[in-house]
Amino acid sequence: MHSQTYDFKNIEKKWQKIWQENETFLTKEPSSNPLQKKFYCLVMFPYPSGKIHMGHARNYCIGDVIARYKKMKGFNVLHPLGWDAFGLPAENAAIEHRIAPKEWTKNNIKDMKQDIQSLGISYDWTREFATCDPEYYRWNQWFFIEMFKKGLALRKKSFVNWCLKCQTVLANEQVHEGACWRCHTPVTPKELEQWYLKITDYAEKLLADLKLLEGKWPDEVILMQKNWIGKSVGAEVEFKIDLDHQFLSSIKIFTTRPDTLYGSTFLVLSPEHKLVENFQKILKEKGDEKTSQALKAYCEQAKMRSKIERSAQNREKTGIPTGFFAINPVNESKLPIWIADYVLADYGTGAIMSVPAHDQRDFEFAKKFGLKIVEVIKNPEPKQNSLQAVYEGDGEMIHSGIFNGMNSSEGREKITEWLEKKNFGKKTVTYRLKDWTISRQRYWGTPIPMILCPDCGIVPVEKKDLPVTLPEQFQWKDKTTPVTEFGGGSPLAQVESFFKTQCPKCKKEAKRETDTMDTFIDSSWYYLRYCDPQNEKSAFDKNKVKVWAPIDQYIGGIEHACMHLVYSRFFYKVLKDLGLVETEEPFEKLLTQGMVTLGGSAMSKSKGNIVAVEEMVQAFGADTARLFILFASPPKNQLEWSEEGVQGAFRFLNRIWRLAEKISGEIKNKGSALKKEFPPTSQAKIEGEKTAHIPDQTSQLEKKTHQTIKKVEEDIERDFQFNTAIAALMELLNSLSSYPNLGDPSSIAAFKTLLLLLFPFSPHLSSEIWENLFPNEKALSLQLYPKYSDALVEDKNTEIVIQLNGKIRTKITLPTEDGLKVEKVLALAIPALENKIQNLPRMESAFFKNYKFVPGKIINFVT
Repeated sequence: MHSQTYDFKNIEKKWQKIWQENETFLTKEPSSNPLQKKFYCLVMFPYPSGKIHMGHARNYCIGDVIARYKKMKGFNVLHPLGWDAFGLPAENAAIEHRIAPKEWTKNNIKDMKQDIQSLGISYDWTREFATCDPEYYRWNQWFFIEMFKKGLALRKKSFVNWCLKCQTVLANEQVHEGACWRCHTPVTPKELEQWYLKITDYAEKLLADLKLLEGKWPDEVILMQKNWIGKSVGAEVEFKIDLDHQFLSSIKIFTTRPDTLYGSTFLVLSPEHKLVENFQKILKEKGDEKTSQALKAYCEQAKMRSKIERSAQNREKTGIPTGFFAINPVNESKLPIWIADYVLADYGTGAIMSVPAHDQRDFEFAKKFGLKIVEVIKNPEPKQNSLQAVYEGDGEMIHSGIFNGMNSSEGREKITEWLEKKNFGKKTVTYRLKDWTISRQRYWGTPIPMILCPDCGIVPVEKKDLPVTLPEQFQWKDKTTPVTEFGGGSPLAQVESFFKTQCPKCKKEAKRETDTMDTFIDSSWYYLRYCDPQNEKSAFDKNKVKVWAPIDQYIGGIEHACMHLVYSRFFYKVLKDLGLVETEEPFEKLLTQGMVTLGGSAMSKSKGNIVAVEEMVQAFGADTARLFILFASPPKNQLEWSEEGVQGAFRFLNRIWRLAEKISGEIKNKGSALKKEFPPTSQAKIEGEKTAHIPDQTSQLEKKTHQTIKKVEEDIERDFQFNTAIAALMELLNSLSSYPNLGDPSSIAAFKTLLLLLFPFSPHLSSEIWENLFPNEKALSLQLYPKYSDALVEDKNTEIVIQLNGKIRTKITLPTEDGLKVEKVLALAIPALENKIQNLPRMESAFFKNYKFVPGKIINFVT
């Protein structure tokens, strides 16, 4: 070592170059050593937004520690990275700046990759790809065609979530509190022909298989997915409409409470329900134009409101009567049919039976419009009657005909059986999960590989003609192209050379689908492509995926719990049914990292509260940036950025550098031979031989070294507690710094251990010191994780805290067994306290007779 100055800039550039030239992080194909265990470590697919900040970096640093640690533990590690490159920001930039989305994206990838590489992340870059490459999205199209053949991809007309600013459709999962997940513009309903994937066919499987992930995924994520899938068991009930007309027959509703059917006093339809238009037609036929127009006006106004606004619990209820009635099948009572915006088209059947005595929203609606309220479940502890308050629990059924006196939980089953026997209904299971809308009215995405032929209908593109590529030369005309019959207003509908084609079946002129796929398609299977990224004949080799899948450790934000993670699980299950994968779930374990905040809010370019990775690396170095972000908070918790914390991490690394310089000097002065084995083991002590020749401080340093190995290993293996693992390294550094015989074999072995344990966290500095001190040994990146000795880890002593009136004054150390006996503790504690504090009364006084003792922990003398 040539300088006491920690020259992090040159050191980091040097080692990044060495790792690249030596292909240090290149993943070996499992066939090269079939007995070696595999470990697939993956962070969630990054979107290439350009220069990154430390909020982004936290994810990569967490993954890198895990990957490096597992490699040191002897695993064959797959640790790749690529780019989720399609998406709205690139297209919006193209519109605003008249720059091709591809060019904007590739420039961002270059900048982002440079930042990530500057952190020394151990990615195998030979597996890198971008989803905007035709070589990748070709397989999106291949999968889509396979799903179409299996009946899992279909095109239908329905109301969709429309973002006016982004000019595109959003899936239900992409609407957050009634607004677009990207731009936060309020979402409105819009009726369009759209492509869907039938994720609902897998709803039960997605729900049931969450049990396989218990204890491996965060409980919060599993609960969020259960709630999003939203399984409900109940009955579908048919209410006949009290009018003989060709446009009308019956209204089907779904209820989880068939036991309350006798209490249903009116029905409510959503403004989008298909019967609403029929009611308007009949009213016109009868000459009631006024009521028909009133229905139309109410429904149009309701459709303009967001779902979150319409379903808000505290919002005043609105509604309009249709003038039509339905017949309650259990008691043949006539129920008025209303339309109200609090009923949503995609909930159940878009119609509800209203039971105001036992549902709060129905109660509020009935009270406002003066509708009948009938109590049918007796409140076991009534405080008010059913006209003043709602009872939503179970109880004795009343006013329920032949079911009177029955408990409502039993009544649900009995009434459902009765409905089935009379052909009025049936037992039904529904899900909150809806089919996945994947059509997007954008340019920058995977073209949907379908053709509309006037004669043959919808025909898939032949697989030999894949990929259907985006037109390279594209002139942006108008972001608000009107919705067309086929394509839904996509910019690709402007490009005649793209949409004009020939039907694969009849060879007549036809039109291509001009919508593109939701970008969540790209990220639903990308993790499998990493196993075989250069394959030109298929999406991946099944045998290679069989070796690597599932991903052993997946890392990303909890905000993806009900989008990416649901879609990926669905996609993986479809691939299993296609015979392409063998396991049930794609991600074995999941770590959801907390956000990095600055000034109390998450780092964001739009807010201007970011710390750029480039800035950090230039000022303090990658190792300091990594160390701080790993030490400041457990990975699952939120982390508040702290300049003081960064300075502390920098000082810690400089202390290690200076200690290395001291050890190097001692070695030269003493001519010590460097012991090759590590960590140190006192064989004489382990084997029970005499240990008097081993100095106490040497013995303590050996013990501390082994305890640190165990502590760091356990902290990483147990929920990745990197902060406490790094704290243990700091303690070991303190022990080494105060060690009087630097340069002796014990201190050298302990320092070796420190470097080995530090390597996953701060790999550049540890590699540089290792090379300087131990030039004849293998590079640190090739070393295995050290092993600890159980005999040395076991601590036979205990530390007792001595307090005076609750305030810590000193500590004593004694054998663990003695620490449980008050007389043994008193014998050492009293003189220790007398030595610590002058002018204390002596033992013969009553001073020390009043104390509180916690065996093995504390003794508190009280005056």
